[in-house]
Amino acid sequence: MELGQPQAPLGLIDETLFATTASNQRGAQLMAIVPIDRFVQDYSDALRQGTAAIFAGAGLSVAAGFVDWKGLLRPLAEELNLDMAREHDLVRVAQYHINHHSNRNDLAQAVLNQFSGRTATVTENHRILARLPISIYWTTNYDRSIEQALEQGGKVVDVKHRQDQLVQSLHDRDTIVYKMHGDFQNADEAILAKEDYERYHLTRGDFLTALAGDLLSKTFLFIGFSFSDPNMDYVLSRMFTRHGRNQSKHFCILRRESEAPGDSPEDVAYRQAKQDYFIKDLERYNIRAVMVNSYDQITEVLRRVETRHKSKTIFVSGAAHEYGSRWSSTEALDFVHKLAWELVARDFRLVTGLGVGIGSTVVDGALQQVYRVQRRTLRDQLIIRPFPQSVEGKQLWSTYRDDMLNFAGIAIFMFGNKMSGDPPSVTTSDGVIDEFRIASEKGLKVLPLGFTEYAARVLYEQVSADFTRYFPQPTPAFEAMFKLLGDSTRSLADQLTTTLSAIQELERM
Repeated sequence: MELGQPQAPLGLIDETLFATTASNQRGAQLMAIVPIDRFVQDYSDALRQGTAAIFAGAGLSVAAGFVDWKGLLRPLAEELNLDMAREHDLVRVAQYHINHHSNRNDLAQAVLNQFSGRTATVTENHRILARLPISIYWTTNYDRSIEQALEQGGKVVDVKHRQDQLVQSLHDRDTIVYKMHGDFQNADEAILAKEDYERYHLTRGDFLTALAGDLLSKTFLFIGFSFSDPNMDYVLSRMFTRHGRNQSKHFCILRRESEAPGDSPEDVAYRQAKQDYFIKDLERYNIRAVMVNSYDQITEVLRRVETRHKSKTIFVSGAAHEYGSRWSSTEALDFVHKLAWELVARDFRLVTGLGVGIGSTVVDGALQQVYRVQRRTLRDQLIIRPFPQSVEGKQLWSTYRDDMLNFAGIAIFMFGNKMSGDPPSVTTSDGVIDEFRIASEKGLKVLPLGFTEYAARVLYEQVSADFTRYFPQPTPAFEAMFKLLGDSTRSLADQLTTTLSAIQELERM
């Protein structure tokens, strides 16, 4: 976890000056603040491009129930007759304790006791971050909340908390977690006091080099971090010296200063102006502030990022033994092929389980767009998950569907019939119905193409009967398009145009 509190870059300034200059400063500071909508869009783009990274500070762990740095040091400070409420340079407090006892064992024991006697708690913020395609995590925290969230999400995590681990790579890793201040399991090596920071370039200097490299090439989101850590200050200052204002864009989430019980107007004005100066100083490093009114709002911001990111991934559900009386199989499959082709052309990623009579055509349409036209990487545009066909495998189909739908933000449903019974006859596909249920429970935006009939018609009527449940804030344009998608008299060419427009409207909703 990081140490201390954010310091005003301009040093000690009279409160009256802060109050009288607050208005002017806030006008300039607005340039360093990014609206939440813009942040969601930009960070989602970084996720899409594979350049997103996280830097997690103590705030993320405090929300999981762990102590912050002041809470960790409070019992030790009391031995020194120091009041933690009046102390801000916590690195020095830790050093004072070591100096007083000529030993650092008590300090290391405090870290071990606070973080090893319990299982790491995973918060909703941890879970959202773990679900996102983020391959790089940096943290100053000692606990294992980040690693546990990633592991629970099925990811292979390569943890680096010692310098010698930087030259080793875990096979088939999904993400790296750099714990630049160490881990509670090696508390005697943790970065705790002033002397640790003074020697950091010798004992852990490669962490600084690796962090600088990631800051140059990645788009970081700083969450729960105060920017008071000396090591971060070291890296940022040297990057500014070398690259000036030509640095990669990063974001940090900050809570707006507001009135607290017992505050005078001058107190509030002072803290707000100090925060304004702090935000403006971050702009030197191209770190933009994303402002929230409370820490609880951070979860909603992260959910919006996840929703937007997933809205570019579409799960295609469908199965067909027959295609109805209005079109031939050739015409119906041509529609499916063109739909997949056009969606990939519009930069959507497709997920399919290769449903009978539908899945292979979806794959063919996507592949033609990827290889013949755009020459892009297949894994960026198409996720293929064929269903296991063994007796044991079929018992896992529902779980398998659940896993596939974790990738997507939109799900479309077409046709949905199968041959079953004795004697055999065409019936509604219960697999398509199950996929709709799972998608709805996960909060995906569902779009049954009612004009294709069968299960898709059943689902279309279900959504129509409770439209605001599935689309709480529909646009008039989407409502009109949705009605058209239930009209079985329209041509497939017209329905293709409407389907594509409805999906793009869904993405924006």
